Amino acid sequence: MFELGIKVNPTEDRITVDRKPIKQDHDKVYLMLHKPKGILTTMEDELGRPTVAQYLGAISKRVFPVGRLDWDSEGLLLFTNDGEFANKVMQPKNDITKTYLVKIDGQPDDRNLNRLRMGVSIPGGRVRALHVEKISRKEGSKQYNWIKIVINEGKNRQIRFMFEKIGYDVMKLQRVAIGQLKIGKLDRGELTYLDETDLKKVFIKDLPTDMKPRINAKPNVKGKPAKPVPGKHVGKRAFKATHKQNRDFNKMFNEK
Repeated sequence: MFELGIKVNPTEDRITVDRKPIKQDHDKVYLMLHKPKGILTTMEDELGRPTVAQYLGAISKRVFPVGRLDWDSEGLLLFTNDGEFANKVMQPKNDITKTYLVKIDGQPDDRNLNRLRMGVSIPGGRVRALHVEKISRKEGSKQYNWIKIVINEGKNRQIRFMFEKIGYDVMKLQRVAIGQLKIGKLDRGELTYLDETDLKKVFIKDLPTDMKPRINAKPNVKGKPAKPVPGKHVGKRAFKATHKQNRDFNKMFNEK
């Protein structure tokens, strides 16, 4: 006979089903690290090179990185012990945006940046930027420029290969956002916990507002019908009216 409504203390009691312990939600940890340049995105390295594990010493639970940033890159890196969350972030079908600030050795024109928007072929396949624009920073000069670029793929060294394709080398690469979760003022090497509100931001696209779908046809003014957009189906009623006009014209022409 089972007793209903038993209270348990999650810090002291061990709950099992078929002798297997249940992992409770409060055991899940979500972290954001500002990874510095010259650090491997791995928990250990056979060659003794510095890894992100050195920033996690104060974390009692075992966590792992979600995705990666290469040795020469810095910026926002997620950690968790929640495999379901990690898979959701890394699955291409979920279309998670990643935003980067890139310092390149030159001044690309709009034609070159448009190539990134249209798509370029790199090792691993064809990729494109969802958004790319020049930005102003204090340390800018005529010799190089800063670019903001948003992508939703995650191929190895993708950003570097993309700029190499249009003739520029990347001098500095920083990931500043995953979705709308932004690195903000978190200093290099600093770690912070994420809450439920932060996690929801990961799945919201980080795109300019002017990229939202627009309505092509203008609304009616003073009862006048809107002009059809070129290449857009104007509807069955409009087609009948045009057909009738043609028929009346042919009839009048034949009568003459």
